[in-house]
Amino acid sequence: MTPATIPDDMLAIEITKPGGPDVLTPVRRPVPRPGPNEVLIRVAAAGVNRPDVLQRMGLYPPPPGASDLPGLEVAGEIAALGPSVSGWNIGDKVCALLPGGGYAQFALADAGSCLPVPKGLSPEEAAALPETVFTVWANVFDDARLQPGETLLVHGATSGIGVTAIAMAKAFGARVLATAGARAKCDAALTLGADAAYLYDEEPWDEEIAKSGGADVVLDMAGGDFLARNLACLNPGGRHVSIAFLRGAEAPINIFAIMQKRLKLTGSTMKARSLAEKARLAADIRTQVWPLLESGAMAVKIDQLFPLADAAKAHEHMEKGGHIGKIVLKAV
Repeated sequence: MTPATIPDDMLAIEITKPGGPDVLTPVRRPVPRPGPNEVLIRVAAAGVNRPDVLQRMGLYPPPPGASDLPGLEVAGEIAALGPSVSGWNIGDKVCALLPGGGYAQFALADAGSCLPVPKGLSPEEAAALPETVFTVWANVFDDARLQPGETLLVHGATSGIGVTAIAMAKAFGARVLATAGARAKCDAALTLGADAAYLYDEEPWDEEIAKSGGADVVLDMAGGDFLARNLACLNPGGRHVSIAFLRGAEAPINIFAIMQKRLKLTGSTMKARSLAEKARLAADIRTQVWPLLESGAMAVKIDQLFPLADAAKAHEHMEKGGHIGKIVLKAV
């Protein structure tokens, strides 16, 4: 494949205005051209993530300079190289973390945010990896330093982040506790490898976890009223990592509990990290996580595939909340 085969325009999914799934509209857009240290990817598949929904609603704008199109992860084939790109060639099969622009037939990615498609995985499986794997690796392993034999508590166990956190933590030898909003989802979490699963609105999960040995790391997407309960079940020296706040962005904190157990509270968003930081994470993921995928020690869980033109239906499916694993758009 050469740059000469790249068409002038492409199918893309545009957010016409903030609103519901119906504002996601198929349009024709010019194919972007790669700048310095960028690659142009002919997209085979793109992952759907909760931040895409927030962007569609007008609550999570793309960073300055990024595409206005939604989509934070893709898999496909490199179609063109920008100036100063090294280590990649036209025709390479890659998946990539993006600041936006993934809901399209072509997408730009920083060369440092690309990874080879793991051996044995389909493009759809590879497209389900970057956003969740980068997020879990950066927060659970790089920041919170989860160790083999320790216990991870993850909320929203059957979301894309949740299933990835379970798979990665188990592959690295940790014990995993999970919460979910329905019994079927708790059962799915157990099937995916969680050691225990709790109904977060019906069971005293914080008390049960504290009695069963506690947690060393909490990956929290809930915030709000969950924060105090998370801190209560953390062991001395425990680490609490916030990556979303579906139950509210504010919560009271018992400072004495933090002091008494020497707890560490942190959090992050992936969009705000620099390209250099993402490249560092990508290098670690390639050496630490990719071998687990290629050996079968860690699997990808896809809930449902949708054609790119049906992105609105994919968002409707996500917002119903019944999915288990990743929702993926097929661009070809």
